[in-house]
Amino acid sequence: MVKIFMTVRNRLAITKKAIEALERHSDLKYHLYVYNNQTNYLVKEHFDYFMRLYSEKRLKQVTFNTDESTFNAFSKAVACNMFGLQHEQDPQKNNYDYLVMMDNDIIATPGWDVKLKKAWKFIAKNKLNHIKVVGQLPGGIKNRAERYEFDGLIGRCGKLGGSGLWSVRPNFFTDVGLLPLKALVGHDKKHDQMYWGLMSKASGGKSYIMGLRTKLGIHCGRMAGSVCNRLTRNRGNKNKEKAVCFEQQENNLSKIDFDDFYEKIINERSLIADW
Repeated sequence: MVKIFMTVRNRLAITKKAIEALERHSDLKYHLYVYNNQTNYLVKEHFDYFMRLYSEKRLKQVTFNTDESTFNAFSKAVACNMFGLQHEQDPQKNNYDYLVMMDNDIIATPGWDVKLKKAWKFIAKNKLNHIKVVGQLPGGIKNRAERYEFDGLIGRCGKLGGSGLWSVRPNFFTDVGLLPLKALVGHDKKHDQMYWGLMSKASGGKSYIMGLRTKLGIHCGRMAGSVCNRLTRNRGNKNKEKAVCFEQQENNLSKIDFDDFYEKIINERSLIADW
């Protein structure tokens, strides 16, 4: 069993495709927890969509956050802490194979979850306790040193790495910790950077992330628009919320069914090579 944490802010069309990809391409059972943070475009459509998923029992939780409930801090970091704190209260918290943190513009590929399970099994067997995250290459992973081959997979270990698709142990929030939100007030990024420091400390300065040389998920931020980048560029703009509506991208993506969309991205070299 896998527990998945997904953050959403606007970009409903790509969210739908990300969730459909999980439903189609996952082989392991999973529980999906969605945090919809400060959505301001197609609000009714967001509620209608998640109401349908809820009624059909296709997710385990959906939370709609506001500016106030995210404390004017980076909403992804706040939602991550919310998820972590709730997970720590789960009586079954140690019985999951692993946890996943993913953005809503990541399209999972077939068998992605089984590959991650193989990686965590290898890590446990070889007592690589300094590894706190398993993701994919290149994934922004730097200072790659250790190289491992197992079950038809290749893993390279290093530091840094983008959190668009991170898998972690069920004890991650105990072992590594929660983010200090006071340091993230007024920011629209820095979730990853703050965790790099925490993971470096928890690993004793060793490499803390393993990237698998396989495509677990395709990052479609180029097609859907980047919320963090747009907000950062418009910092100080009173109307910056309008900048993250992405009307054109939403319109284009909503017209493509999943099969045609997946066929397009799986053959798009710029997307496959990116992240």
